Amino acid sequence: MPYHRADTSAQADKLSGIVEESDLYEGFAPHVETSEIKTLDFYNLPKQTGKEPALRSFTEIQQLLQQGKKHIVKNILRENSWPINSPIRSQLWPQLCAQHLTKSNVLDGFYWEMVHQVFGTTELSEKPIMLPAFVDATHCLPYHLTGTGRSVADRIVNVLGYDCPDITYSPVLYPITSLLLHFMSEEEAYLCLAGLVGSKEKTFINQTKLQHEVTWKTVMQIAKKHAKSAVAYFQRICPGQKLERVFMDWCWWILAGLPFQHLVRIMDCYFHEGIKVLYRVALVILNLFHKECQSNNEWSPDNIKNDIGNALIKFCKKIPVSPAKLLHAAFSIRGLSTQYISRIFIKTEMLLKSRSVLNSGSKQLIKSRSSDNLPTSQSQVNIQMMSHTLTIREGEKSPGHRAIAMGVYPIHNLKSQVCKNEDLFTLWSWLPVRITMYQPVLLYTTEEHGCSLTTFYVRVEQHEPTLLMIKTCNNEVFGAYCSSRWFERNVKDDKGQRQAYFGTGETFLFSLYPERAKYPWVGIEGDRDLGHSSELFMAADSKMITIGGGEGQAIWMDENIRFGKTDSCKTFNNPPLCPSGDFEIRVLEVYGFVGI
Repeated sequence: MPYHRADTSAQADKLSGIVEESDLYEGFAPHVETSEIKTLDFYNLPKQTGKEPALRSFTEIQQLLQQGKKHIVKNILRENSWPINSPIRSQLWPQLCAQHLTKSNVLDGFYWEMVHQVFGTTELSEKPIMLPAFVDATHCLPYHLTGTGRSVADRIVNVLGYDCPDITYSPVLYPITSLLLHFMSEEEAYLCLAGLVGSKEKTFINQTKLQHEVTWKTVMQIAKKHAKSAVAYFQRICPGQKLERVFMDWCWWILAGLPFQHLVRIMDCYFHEGIKVLYRVALVILNLFHKECQSNNEWSPDNIKNDIGNALIKFCKKIPVSPAKLLHAAFSIRGLSTQYISRIFIKTEMLLKSRSVLNSGSKQLIKSRSSDNLPTSQSQVNIQMMSHTLTIREGEKSPGHRAIAMGVYPIHNLKSQVCKNEDLFTLWSWLPVRITMYQPVLLYTTEEHGCSLTTFYVRVEQHEPTLLMIKTCNNEVFGAYCSSRWFERNVKDDKGQRQAYFGTGETFLFSLYPERAKYPWVGIEGDRDLGHSSELFMAADSKMITIGGGEGQAIWMDENIRFGKTDSCKTFNNPPLCPSGDFEIRVLEVYGFVGI
């Protein structure tokens, strides 16, 4: 018999903490083996004072989401300890995941059409299904799913792999699928996963080996600051064991270690806030484990030094705090903002990418003011060959609009008002390799669209990345590759304040005349803490735009896109991009890339 969320809607708002025995498992889907689930863990529950606020209902949360009050919803999810068997999750989790869906027009029945396309039938096979290569076979955690439930999880993961071929490595995807299936139908679980995987604003599930490695290294870097004593203790008791080995399995402390009731409460918050919830929980686990190591012989140095990673998972299985206390501790960690985590993540990602290039021997890191900046004769040939598939034409127009087409004019015939063809070849060789696979489109030029920052934002702000090229009245040519949307100038942090700077370490500066040079982010050159002033990539408001900061601004332009100034800055370690420092803009061109 199929499971329908509507069947539980009447119960979803009945959230009393006291549950009748006959209704003990009313919140779970039919493909769950409920006999092993502990619904109430009395020794961990705080004493009732009679003053506890009533638990919030799904209807209240749904209304807040519809009103865009995500911050209030975040606090509700953190504070409301719904019972493990509460029917609210059959509606709450799908609603939370639906926020992140990029395909808002997914048609009813889409999932079952995909199932039929992949398997030739919608009947659930009794034979085992071969799982996609991105699944970690050692961590296909079913939790409390029945045999049928596991088969359903296998099928969902296969269909998702078919629909999302870009997923190449995602060990946590299967456990998340299993958790979703405890509270909803197969189709709803698939739609939830589609939302989590496709989310653009927040990260939920890593989908490549690079992302996976960057994530555990990010957790390790954060732990060195926010769980400093624990990390130092581990290094002291087992100096011969690399710390990396411990943190590579950080997600399994949570997903494979913690009791089910803890895990479900963590998911309540995770489906709204993203992977940063797991970062916080991991830090609390480290600190609690370190504390236990000081007082409990079970976790003495002699017992854990040979395998700290496994000891951590065993510790998590009998963690000495309730789900509520665990989350309270996690969200009480100060100085762990989304912006801070993002900076660590991006820096780690850039370092890994740069080392990968060095190790491959196929490319070299490009250093400022170096002949290494310039493309070799062979690379120019390669670029020109590639350029025959990268074409630009005047398109179906709103006034002044330029579009992309195949086979009209190759890129070396692009009529740029800023730079020459050979400069375009050089600039193309400096772009991230994946970007050179997309076709450029002229988004904005002062020659056609006028000199207005407002117009600039209207035409450019939703594109990512963008390429800015400036020609001054003294014929200097320089600019920047900007890795993030200019719209991010409007994005607010957790406190409701606009962020001053945004962007990532892929942003770089360049000069094409009178000399050619590329100035990459200084953080790409070494694994060291460079400070906030070296991570000031992009800033903008209604009066100006800035690229690069820290003891100077690499590029600054006024609201009329007429005058600007350039100086050396810590973010890119660049000299002024024109000799005088101040400049008057003759032409500004901004390019985007089609298909990204």
